[in-house]
Amino acid sequence: MTSIDLSLPYLTAALPGIGGQLRATTDFFIVEEVPLYEPSGEGQHLYVNLTKSGLTTKDLQVKLERLLQVERNGVGFAGLKDKYARTTQTMSIPVGHAPTAEAAAELDRSIVARIEAELPVTVHWAKRHGNKLKPGHLLGNRFQITVTDLAVPLVEAQRRAEAIAQMLCARGVPNFFGAQRFGIDGANVEKGLALVRQQRRERNPWLRKFLISAYQSYLTNRYLAIRMEMGKFDQLMLGDVAKKHETGGMFDVEDPAAEQPRYDAHEISFTAPLFGAKLWAAKADAGALEAGVQAQAEVTPDEWRKAKVDGTRRFGRILLPEILMAAKVDPEAADALAFTFVLPKGSFATVVLRELMKVDFADVAGLDSDAE
Repeated sequence: MTSIDLSLPYLTAALPGIGGQLRATTDFFIVEEVPLYEPSGEGQHLYVNLTKSGLTTKDLQVKLERLLQVERNGVGFAGLKDKYARTTQTMSIPVGHAPTAEAAAELDRSIVARIEAELPVTVHWAKRHGNKLKPGHLLGNRFQITVTDLAVPLVEAQRRAEAIAQMLCARGVPNFFGAQRFGIDGANVEKGLALVRQQRRERNPWLRKFLISAYQSYLTNRYLAIRMEMGKFDQLMLGDVAKKHETGGMFDVEDPAAEQPRYDAHEISFTAPLFGAKLWAAKADAGALEAGVQAQAEVTPDEWRKAKVDGTRRFGRILLPEILMAAKVDPEAADALAFTFVLPKGSFATVVLRELMKVDFADVAGLDSDAE
């Protein structure tokens, strides 16, 4: 394939960043899922909310299945979390029906006791529900991230961070995929392309899906980068496929000037393509931009179809109602800044942090928590 370009523009390029480092400890990168719904208290699946560190979500899934003798992929989860953080999420465990409420409660208590005794996690609560948790069954994630080793004195770092945060909350943030998805030097992108073109085989269904998604995500990032370079991040384009933030409904933009006030009011945003055989394609000017990216993709519509990749669309920008900031002054260590914000599912925290820090994370694998 042509050379992989993982570079991304900054929306706040005119504002200097604070520099610094992430993940001095796992307690400096805290992630908590925001659930899509609460468990009902009844059903054949036990939802267990827990906190972990040093384990990926897939690691924890396997450990739970082995501990509780559950079939492969029987334990469910809503979003993927990596090992380099302190993450709180809910896992679902198939437990079946019990003859009485008392028997169900006793079984649930015994499961929680085994988990706490055998696995390096902290269980917060356990409650039954009728269905298995599946990827996407969450609203988003709440992040509390501490940046250490600031490049400038604390007072100056606060001033810079406040200016950047104000701009991000006013304009939104480009909904780039984070560096974790692509692997070192984009290795996952190359593997995903090879799978789509049937030049590579992968027996693990989950890994196959992930690698193909890495290639789709790379193309999405290129689309967003080009759109920003065109100066079209803050404006709708003729033919855009726009999406309503409140309802999720999508529509073709036939009159950009008429719809622009809704964009400015954060009611709607343009969507970016995740290419595939059944993609709802943009038209007119926006369609030409997409076609240009697709032309460089080295994948034909027939290859997308044969690989069974349908394609979809996602918000082109993330809306941030607020970014809370707190200084951490430690007489025995360097000063630091902690940031708290909420992102919708499928968005990456480092997309926000790279704007604040002006640090390139492209060559750092396993850096982000990906909640899809």
